Amino acid sequence: MEVRRLSDLTWLRVGGPAERFAQPASLHELRQLLAETPPEIPVFPMGVGSNLIVRDGGIRGLVIRLGRGFNHLEIDGDLVTAGAAMLDAHVARKAAEAGRDLSFLRTIPGAIGGAVRMNAGCYGSYVADHFVSAQAVTREGEVVTLTPDDLNFRYRQTDLPDGWVIVEATFRAAKGDPEVLAAKMADQLARRDATQPTKERTAGSTFRNPAGFSSTGRADDTHELKAWKLIDEAGLRGFSLGGAQMSPKHPNFLVNTGGATAADLEALGELVRKKVFETSGVALEWEIMRVGEPGQ
Repeated sequence: MEVRRLSDLTWLRVGGPAERFAQPASLHELRQLLAETPPEIPVFPMGVGSNLIVRDGGIRGLVIRLGRGFNHLEIDGDLVTAGAAMLDAHVARKAAEAGRDLSFLRTIPGAIGGAVRMNAGCYGSYVADHFVSAQAVTREGEVVTLTPDDLNFRYRQTDLPDGWVIVEATFRAAKGDPEVLAAKMADQLARRDATQPTKERTAGSTFRNPAGFSSTGRADDTHELKAWKLIDEAGLRGFSLGGAQMSPKHPNFLVNTGGATAADLEALGELVRKKVFETSGVALEWEIMRVGEPGQ
């Protein structure tokens, strides 16, 4: 157990320390860790820090980041089982090489555990569309199997209990030609890079789309009630506060331009929510998870 500066582990590169930090290397270690952690100590499974603002005062309690023992991948017929620490993009590539289509995962930042927890999706496909089951460890250190009914998938939400740690997930993937899938993913990456600030310090989409679904990527996609459009119409594309900025390239991306604090980023996000509500009457909801204590 150690104190760990979390700014090194988040994509936005902000945040104070974890009061307690552990990186279990195996399921046995994780089960033992959770079983021995008193119930009054909060547990936060961190993932790879892609969709996260850790506040400047850090996180009280235990932060868990899964180690290399959770990077496994197995493909059996149409079933793809991935460890929770596997990057979404890597799962998509390996599945495609085996002729299985999980291509929607290719452009989603983060790892499988977070993708399941948040029902990640893009281009009209979501984790819920492919999900079969997941294994998780409870606060008591017990391994449980989670079904779609247990998680109750919704747009960017599930009912995963606080402090439970997803350790692997199984998806059903349709058959596809590896070359066709590779070309499809290359096209998705090109479209993403053309429209999103992929070279900047961001955490993916800042706010959920009020429309209740992600961009489909199709020609008939509607941009009504898309967060980026509401932010743009409020005149906030490229707007800055301290070291934080709403990206000029994609106004629903919050960027650390170099010297931002977590407080800068969160304050800019709240200002955007206020201005968008004033101009459109729509209350944007955060998609980025914000955790921890404010700075002193």
